[in-house]
Amino acid sequence: RDEKELRLTGVADTGTQSWIPKIIKKRECTTFVEDTLCGGTLCQCGGSRDSHASVALGDYFSTAIINHWDSAQHSSEYPTDAFGELQFAGASKRHSYFLRLSWNTPPSMLYTLMTTHWGLPAPNLVVSVVGGEGSTKMKTWVREVLRQGLVKASQSTGAWILTAGLREGVGRCVGEAVRDHATAAASISLSKVVAIGIAPWGLVHNREQLVNPQGSFPAKYYVRNTTQDSCCLDNNYQAFLLVDDGSVGRTGGEIGFRAKLEDYISHQRTGSGSIDIPVLCMLVSGETSMLERVDLSLKNSMPWLVLAGSGGTADFISDMLENLSSAPVTQSSSEGDGEAAPSVDLKERVAERVKKHFSSEVEIDKLVEQALSIYHNRDLITIYNGEQEGCVQSAVLYADFYSDFFFTASKNRTSVDDSPYNEELKLAVTWNRVDIAKSELFNGNIQWRYKDLEESMTDALINDKPQFVRLFTENGLNILDYLTYGRLECLYRSVPDGTLLYQLLQRHLLERIGTTAPVSTQSNQQGSPYEMEMLELLMGDICQAFYYDALGLNQITSKRRALRMATFFWEMTAESVLSALSGCKILRELSKLENETETKVSMKELAQNFENLAHDLFSSCYRSNESRAFTLLIRKSPVWGGTTCLQMGMSADARLFFSNDGVQSLLSQIWWGDMKRNTDVWKLLLTFLCPFLCYTNLITFRNQEDHHQEEEKPNEEGAGRDSDSLYGHTVFSFSDIKHICLFTFLYLLYTGIPHIHRPPKRPFIVSRWRQFWFAPVTSFLGNVLMYFLFLLLFAYVLLVDFKPPPKFGPSITEYVLYFWVFTMVCEEIREVSTGTGITLDFQMRVYIQDVWNKCNLAAIILFVIGLICRMFHWSHGFGREVLCVDYMVFTLRLIHIFAIHKQLGPKIIIVGKMVKDVFFFLFFLGVWLMAYGVANQALIYSYDPSPDRIFRRVFYRPYLHIFGQIPVEEMDVGKDWDKPCTDNVTMIEDGAEPCRTLYSNWLVVILLVVYLLVTNILLINLLIAMFSSTFSEVQANSDIYWKFQRYTLIVQYHSRPSLAPPFIILSHLNLFIKRIIRKVPSVKIYHFVLQLTGKAANRLMTWETIQKEDFLTTQNKIQKSSDSERLKRIVDGVLKHMSESRDFEHRIRALENEVEYCSNALSWIVDTLAQSNMFKPTRPPPTLRGMTRF
Repeated sequence: RDEKELRLTGVADTGTQSWIPKIIKKRECTTFVEDTLCGGTLCQCGGSRDSHASVALGDYFSTAIINHWDSAQHSSEYPTDAFGELQFAGASKRHSYFLRLSWNTPPSMLYTLMTTHWGLPAPNLVVSVVGGEGSTKMKTWVREVLRQGLVKASQSTGAWILTAGLREGVGRCVGEAVRDHATAAASISLSKVVAIGIAPWGLVHNREQLVNPQGSFPAKYYVRNTTQDSCCLDNNYQAFLLVDDGSVGRTGGEIGFRAKLEDYISHQRTGSGSIDIPVLCMLVSGETSMLERVDLSLKNSMPWLVLAGSGGTADFISDMLENLSSAPVTQSSSEGDGEAAPSVDLKERVAERVKKHFSSEVEIDKLVEQALSIYHNRDLITIYNGEQEGCVQSAVLYADFYSDFFFTASKNRTSVDDSPYNEELKLAVTWNRVDIAKSELFNGNIQWRYKDLEESMTDALINDKPQFVRLFTENGLNILDYLTYGRLECLYRSVPDGTLLYQLLQRHLLERIGTTAPVSTQSNQQGSPYEMEMLELLMGDICQAFYYDALGLNQITSKRRALRMATFFWEMTAESVLSALSGCKILRELSKLENETETKVSMKELAQNFENLAHDLFSSCYRSNESRAFTLLIRKSPVWGGTTCLQMGMSADARLFFSNDGVQSLLSQIWWGDMKRNTDVWKLLLTFLCPFLCYTNLITFRNQEDHHQEEEKPNEEGAGRDSDSLYGHTVFSFSDIKHICLFTFLYLLYTGIPHIHRPPKRPFIVSRWRQFWFAPVTSFLGNVLMYFLFLLLFAYVLLVDFKPPPKFGPSITEYVLYFWVFTMVCEEIREVSTGTGITLDFQMRVYIQDVWNKCNLAAIILFVIGLICRMFHWSHGFGREVLCVDYMVFTLRLIHIFAIHKQLGPKIIIVGKMVKDVFFFLFFLGVWLMAYGVANQALIYSYDPSPDRIFRRVFYRPYLHIFGQIPVEEMDVGKDWDKPCTDNVTMIEDGAEPCRTLYSNWLVVILLVVYLLVTNILLINLLIAMFSSTFSEVQANSDIYWKFQRYTLIVQYHSRPSLAPPFIILSHLNLFIKRIIRKVPSVKIYHFVLQLTGKAANRLMTWETIQKEDFLTTQNKIQKSSDSERLKRIVDGVLKHMSESRDFEHRIRALENEVEYCSNALSWIVDTLAQSNMFKPTRPPPTLRGMTRF
């Protein structure tokens, strides 16, 4: 009921938290019980007589007969007056939460308050550190254990650490360790450790600063001396539970509440909801009162870790367990059928140990009973002796020891499931300890069922734990069977709210709900529609509508900084090169939509990693087999929406991938067709001008017959043909593939076996003509030559033969120019209509994205405008001006044509980058030019309303100053100016030249000097420096950029008809008849797209998979041979050896105890027989010689 009330009132008013005093209480002493040791001035609660209310002092008779003060009987509850947020003066600005509460407050209420209203993350583990209170100086090794062991191991699991939370002893040490590790975790993305202090209210110094009945938001808490131990609150804790039992200055009031809270948390579920929260206790030194605490927790099956050598109770428990481990435990005769009781000898030995460690205590019998009970539950206790580990013990070993202890001890608190190891697996996944899972659960002794791994697999995917994903898949979990549509949608729904992917999914879901019926979320639906729309947004420009067939890249985008997870899923996928390019594409598209700079950079880095994988893997494939690698680039993928590696790489802007030697080799082979790639350009030009030279030996062509014979050469085994042709040869004859018959194409498509097409035997004259004219390089050369003729014709029309409007014009040459441009327009229309897009609108958008297509479009539009305007008398001059500007645009188009050149291409890239720098320079120059121009014009001429003169003198003349054209006679009144002028305002308004102003001429000269200094020295040198920086930056990668643009140019001229404008109109008519009238499909795209199915596709995929495995093996060898990996293996070996040595020491110590016990027993037997009168020995008992007795 209290928890329900907490939730209801908390939701009603979460801002001020004024509901807390209604349900959370404090305690005050209501009965003054005189403390005789203090002369009657103090109550046994620790408070003075003056601090008690009149009610507590009124009943003298009752107080006279009370000998011992009890919180439950002698204190009452009142609404709490200390709660809210706590700010430590002089410390960080981070606020902590605090609450004063009664010791009998329900722990369920507090747990809900901390997780729901305070926002503390639900723990995967709770470590309760007890003991070590007070101002006693802690040993150095204990501090290191807490810092490097406890906190670091807890950090890997996302734990809560419970201590007293005071700036003394263990509390201070843990607080400092949590602070240091939290600072490191902010940069390496580890789980944050939540430190919670549970301290008695009456023991906290300066607690009056926290009192405020309305709550403090925040309360200022001042600590005078932060360098010394004190009972002040520690500022490194996230929350404080100040338990009030009505006492002042006394300890122990919080022990009962802390035990109940630990027990309640141990029955709650972890953040992922898969297991109960493990609660583990750790004992550091401690007083005798800790024996009762340890005994109660052990009876509740709570595991303990005892630091031997830390002092106090911890040393007693470790000494008792180590030295009495071999003592027998028998059934006491006095107990009858009751519980097992220790033998008299064991009890005496325990009593001896108690007297040794707690000689000053009075209630020895009570301590002995508690110690015996602890001894019976010794299986739940782990002893750790840090002093014996030595100073060379590393922090890593501390952390591993604690994690192993947490895991082993927590198994005692797991519930029974269908699989006895299921809870242990969930615990390992929750703590992200794959090493423990491998050594304890996947060591070959357990047969895991598929259903046992499903839930843990989901947890590993959602929480980004790739090592566990790999472990599960290696031990029988099939990722394709696991990733059903329902589970895939569940993974999408687990995307964090603040991520970009979540926003995209929500946007498409809302759009779909707003336009259609609500989306069904049943698991049997064929993919979630809004997820498909989101994927289409990222991949729609290159892939047809499709859904991921259980590929791993779905989860890559759902978690930031998931490089290992993404790489692991890539290793599992088929079509590895294309999958890597697809991952690059997805991440780069997401980076464009991301607003946060850090996330954007992270996505770009991950995309670059995928591009590097694609580049390196394809390099390995190319070195293995050139022809199969070529087929890999142009194979049409059924998984990725019918796209190819080249298309995906182009869409993903994978410049590094296109710079690969294998990709460039394929492009060069396509570019040259059936001609040798080392053919000189002058031979091509000469053959183009005199076509009959193609029948001579001037140009060398590849011998197709020899090529076919190589393809059909049988393999060494003789078991059929295993030639590269089975993997799809498309580069054997570029002239003949353009005319493959439809039957061959259908045969290839439906059988999956590439048909080695041998075109019908043609006469030498026809075949050689086709080989020359159908090569893309010939088409490019023809377009270049004809484009130069077009520019010459355009220039002749503008300069010589531009006639007046009709009826006197245009001339014949101008009509030829119009027709030439018309054929160019037809080619642009053909290029748009034959694009790879699904719809015409999409094809148009893809066309516009290219810069040079925009240039073409601008040139055509300007030409149409100029053509229309020149046909009329009133706009004839304007039309000619537009055509003159248009000629410049057509001329600039030559830059794109020469991008194919190996030397000019990279320089064009550099020029393009420098143009962007010029715009920034012009911005600064424009600001300074306008400032100087306006001031200069106003100082020279007091009144000049002419817009023409203002524009020229404000902008144009200062611009000419940069190049040294300075009109000194006009600007310097000391020089004679022979231009007539006037001061008459009327004449000036009519257009006359105004006279100069003489009195401010000195300032004009100064401004001119400053202006020239800034522009000619500062800004010009700034521009030069920007150009130098851009050149140095781009020059290293200009070759990569040029190779990337080379692909676009090759694809463009490969798809173009062989004839160039204006003769290209004949090719357009031919295409119109074939495609529109005769409905003949195009087969020219087979150079860049090849459909493989059946056996051929499987064999190519198998070959690619083998290459990927070899590539990964090589990478692993390189990684293992690195210095860091070798050092890691050495350290692991040393740690393993030290662990084995520690085990041997424990075994030897146990053996010594056994020998000591046997020796004592034999001595007792000898003494007994010696005192007996049954028989007389003939010789004295033997003595030890040369040996030391244990």
